[in-house]
Formats: sequence, structure tokens, C-alpha cells
Amino acid sequence: MMLKLDSRDYALALPLLSQVKINTLFAEAVLKGQTTGTVYVDNVQNPRTFYVAHDYGMSLVYGDSGNEAFNRSLYDYITNKSGDRQSPEWLQGDPAGGWSPLVESIITEHNALLNAVEPGPETADTRKIYTHTRVNFTFDPEVYHSAKEQWFRRDAVIVQMTAGLFDGQSGAVIPRYFWRDAEHFLSTGIGYTLLWEGESASSAFSAYRTADQLEIGIESAAGHRGKHFAFSVCSALIDYCLEHGLEPVWGCRRENEGSYRLAQKLGFKSSLYIPYYRLAE
Repeated sequence: MMLKLDSRDYALALPLLSQVKINTLFAEAVLKGQTTGTVYVDNVQNPRTFYVAHDYGMSLVYGDSGNEAFNRSLYDYITNKSGDRQSPEWLQGDPAGGWSPLVESIITEHNALLNAVEPGPETADTRKIYTHTRVNFTFDPEVYHSAKEQWFRRDAVIVQMTAGLFDGQSGAVIPRYFWRDAEHFLSTGIGYTLLWEGESASSAFSAYRTADQLEIGIESAAGHRGKHFAFSVCSALIDYCLEHGLEPVWGCRRENEGSYRLAQKLGFKSSLYIPYYRLAE
């Protein structure tokens, strides 16, 4: 079964997580208490299988994929049998752990059952599970520095993020979804906001931060896109990383064309493509 792990025991999930060779910073952030989430395991005393769900709506399954009892519960979780999931969740499986065939078999069966049912008020399409692609990148500083000469907006004002800017952010990718509160963010994280004509036009911030890595979150306000503001504010954060010995990290869906192109412009080169499952509510 999928058993909820007490947050005081989250360290039990870290040793195997360190062996997962994809970007797992969001899961590490949950396990180390940077942000909130839920962790499920097969055994609370001696776990071998782990499901880490970030409250923002991302999850990772890793460890022993041959645990039949856990996998039966996983089927119910992925297909939202209980109806508890109220918003979509994006799931990744450890590519080296044999999770993709298992998850894909669950999705195939679930979607086939939906197709066999006459659509009602809740159409089958809204409950289907779709497979997207998650991209991991590596950072090339030479490409970045060359691009900065061309695209950086020197006429914009870029300021370090304050508590007021933290609390005032709106949009889909904003710091409060990744940190407990402004105080926690300001003491451990870092962010920058580009101001244009008195408005917050674009912000880049540390979605996750470790001793040697920083994953970038970026949000631009409507009406301020297509002006190289996102590139410029991300540059401020990348420069911070380079000055402090941190590797800048970027991750996105391949289908998010804007984020994918911005990453490449900033010097991030795609290094790995993995299945990214959109679990329906």
C-alpha cells in the first residue's frame, strides 16, 4: 500500500533520491522542508518505494517498482479513484527504475475504460491522463555570456526581491508556491524583479536551492512579454549563481514553447527528455 510518511522521517527518502539521475530538486525541497508536500512509501519503518508529491502539483515516484501492493495503490492514486485530487498533478518516474512501463500501463487501461463509457456531464476527455515530455538541461556559460551581450535590457531597472515583492507576485510560477513564506525565502532563497514604468514586469527567483545548485522560476506579467524582460531578469539570477558558485538549473515541459526557447537563449542545452504524466483531477 501507499502509506503516508511522517514528515519527521523524510530523511529516509533521501538516500535513494540521490541515486535518481534526473532533476529532482523539487522532491528534495519537500524532503528537506523548504516547502510543503506529501510523501508516500511502501513501509514506514524500512521504505523501499517512494512517491514524493510537491504541493505545487509535481510528483516523483522512485525506488522499487516491483512492489505489487504499492503498485495497486499507485493505480488508484494515479487514476484518482478516491476523487481526492482537485487539480492536475504532473508525475515523473525514475527512468532507471522501470517506472515508465508501469505508469504507462496504468494510463492505457484507465483511458481505455473512459473511452468505453458513454460521456456524461463529466466528459471522458477531462478525466483522461495525458503524457507530455519533461526536459532536463545543462548550462553552457559561454552561450549565456554571448547571448547576454545581445539580449540584455540595460534600460530596465532590476531589483532584488523584497518581502513586498514576494507577497505581491501573481501568476502561475511565483515564489510563494515554492517557499513556506517571505521570511524563509529571504533568508535562504534569492530573486530579482524587473520594473518597467513602475510596474513589476518580470521576476526570476530560486524555486529550489541546494549547496551547489539553484533552479530558476520565472514569471512575466501580461502585457510585458516579448520584450526580453524575462531574459534580462533571469540574467540577474544567473549572474548571482555564477558569482556564488551555484549551477543554474532549468526544467520545463517540452510543450511549453516559451520556456523551452527562453532556456535555450539563456545558454541551457537540452540533455534529457523523459515522460511527464498529467494526472487528471
